[in-house]
Amino acid sequence: MKHLIAICIFFFSACALPAMSRTLHEASVVNKHEQWMVQYGRSYADDTEKEKRFKIFMENLEYTENFNKAENKSYKMGLNQFSDLTTEEFIASYTGLMIWSIPRSSKNESFKPLILDDVPASLDWRDKGAVTPVKAQGLCGSCWAFAAVGAVEGVVQIKTGNLTSLSEQQLIDCATNGGNDGCGGGWMDNAFQYIINSYGIASEAEYTYKAVEGACDRASAALIAAQISGYEDVAANNEEQLLQAVINQPVSVAISVNDNFRQYAGGVFTGPCDTTLNHGVTLIGYGTSDDGTKYWLLKNSWGENWGEGGYMKLLRDSGNPEGLCGIAMRASYPTK
Repeated sequence: MKHLIAICIFFFSACALPAMSRTLHEASVVNKHEQWMVQYGRSYADDTEKEKRFKIFMENLEYTENFNKAENKSYKMGLNQFSDLTTEEFIASYTGLMIWSIPRSSKNESFKPLILDDVPASLDWRDKGAVTPVKAQGLCGSCWAFAAVGAVEGVVQIKTGNLTSLSEQQLIDCATNGGNDGCGGGWMDNAFQYIINSYGIASEAEYTYKAVEGACDRASAALIAAQISGYEDVAANNEEQLLQAVINQPVSVAISVNDNFRQYAGGVFTGPCDTTLNHGVTLIGYGTSDDGTKYWLLKNSWGENWGEGGYMKLLRDSGNPEGLCGIAMRASYPTK
C-alpha cells in the first residue's frame, strides 16, 4: 500500500509540475506587464481590453526571449512601447510611407552619379553636429516628414553651421502636394518639393508637433528657419551610391519594417525583412562592428526608448542590390 501511495504521489507531482510551471510563468509575465505599463504610462479602458493587451504582450515577450536565447545572433530584441500591439496594429499606426503610386523620380530623367575618392572607414553625422535629438512621431503616420526633416536639418547645419530642429508638423498640415496625406502617409521627395515651393520651413519651436493633422497654420509656416534649393534621388538598388551620398550629408531612405524590426534593441540588425517599403528614416552614417560586420546607421522617429537610444545599426553590403530591408531602393537628399 505504501508503494502504491508513493507511486500515486510521484505521478501526481509529475503531472502537476508543468501546470505549476505555467502558472508561475504567467504570474511572472503579469508582473512584467504591470511594470511595463508603469514604465510607458500605459492604461486601458477596461479589464477586457487589458486582458487582450496582456495576451499580445505575453506573445511578444516570449518571441523576443526565444530569439535572444538563440546563438549567433548579431542583434537583440526586447520590450519597448510597442510591446502590447500586434504587428498589423503597429504598422498601421507607426509607419506612414506612401510610395507605390509615386514615380521613381518626379523631376529627373536620370540620376546624378556620385564619385568620391576619399571614403572614410566610418562616419557618424552626430559627431559633426548635424543631427538633432531623436523625436517621436506618436500615433501618426508621419515617418515621411521626420525622415525628410532629418535630412534637411543635416544639410542646413553642414552649410551654415547652425543646427535647428525643424517642423514636421508644418509638413503634415501643409505639404499636401503629390498625394501626401498628413498622418495618413506621405513621401519624402514631396516634402522637399513643398519646402522649395514655400521658400523654406519653420522651426519646431514656432510650429510645434502635435501628432495629429490640422489645418495649415500659414502664420507659423511663414516664420522660416531654414531653406533648401533642391533635392536629388540616389540611383536605385546601389549601396555604393548610397554610401557616396551619406558621406556628403544625412539622407532620407525608405525601408521595410516588420516584427523583428519594431522589437530591435541593439546590435547590427540582419533581418529577416523584405522590400515592401512602408517606413521612412534618416540615414546618418555607417561603420563596421568589432566582428567586422558592416552597417548603416539610421535615425528613427519612434523615440529614445526604441533601439539604441532611437537609432539602429542595419546590415550594410547585404549582397542584394536593394540592400537589407530595401534601404537602397528609394533614397533622396535635399540640396542647399
